[in-house]
Amino acid sequence: MGAVFGHDGTGDHFCTGSVVDSPGKSIVITAAHCIHAGKGGGYQTDLAFVPGYRNGQSPNGIWPVSKMLVDDHWAQSSDPDYDVGFVIVGKLGGRRIADVLGANRFGYNAGYDKHVRITGYPSSGEDPISCVNKATKFQADQMKVDCTGYSGGTSGSPWLANFDRATHTGDVIGVIGGYQAGGDTDDTSYSPYFNDAIKALYDKAVSAGG
Repeated sequence: MGAVFGHDGTGDHFCTGSVVDSPGKSIVITAAHCIHAGKGGGYQTDLAFVPGYRNGQSPNGIWPVSKMLVDDHWAQSSDPDYDVGFVIVGKLGGRRIADVLGANRFGYNAGYDKHVRITGYPSSGEDPISCVNKATKFQADQMKVDCTGYSGGTSGSPWLANFDRATHTGDVIGVIGGYQAGGDTDDTSYSPYFNDAIKALYDKAVSAGG
């Protein structure tokens, strides 16, 4: 997991992302609204991903974002059911990010009622926060979970099912986003349900070199 920064890492962190396994070993998942403004807007520019960010330090490097992908439903109509985005990060020191850090697995059609671990970076702080609770179905293609303190900046935080404490990895089955851009209170968060459409977007990211 890591923080998404503006201005190639010299700006503020404003969202959260997570490395997911892929053939190209270069994909980070986040919320679509973190990288694309939705209806009437376009993609962000000059972004960077900083895994393991803490207290102003970047122990695992600052990885440049080279490509971003969102579903057309998000880009054209800001449909909250498609508030999921993938970014492809460039190499750092000639190495790919998943080779350096490892990766979570991309999970889809995993069901709504799962215990998940959510780690994110509130924009008001310099350290990540974590919570474990049971996700439930909120409405068709939307999940919800109660976790305290998930304020602005935690959008894109991965919902990890089947978390392995030894490897610190799991199955990403959601990200903070979707309904109310992830929730308009700090204590209840939402995620689009990762269905076949979200899997198709992941496949597109893979095809784009991720």
